[in-house]
Amino acid sequence: MAQTKRKRKHRGTPAGTIEARGRTGRPPASSEVKQTAAQRRQERLDRPPTWRGSANRAAIAALIFFVIAIIALGQPPGAAGVLALLAFAMYVPSGYYMDKLIYQRRQKQKQKQ
Repeated sequence: MAQTKRKRKHRGTPAGTIEARGRTGRPPASSEVKQTAAQRRQERLDRPPTWRGSANRAAIAALIFFVIAIIALGQPPGAAGVLALLAFAMYVPSGYYMDKLIYQRRQKQKQKQ
């Protein structure tokens, strides 16, 4: 015959105490408390732009451009690679200076408030 009652899971310790579900250790410190999405966004916008960030974005864009040049434009891989390198060389400084312009504008608006 099938069992009719569901078995309860034993959550007790060897001493006989039963702990509550979830985190049972110390309470999180103020630095460990999860930030809200708005706070994380504000922190991200307050960081100044970097050349490394621009290079990473430019590399992703150049890779996408490389694939598009081969598939959609019908370029041979060598020519598509040269075009992607040129695109990368243009994307890095233009991306950095665009980020810098937006960052400076945000900082000015923040000071006015």
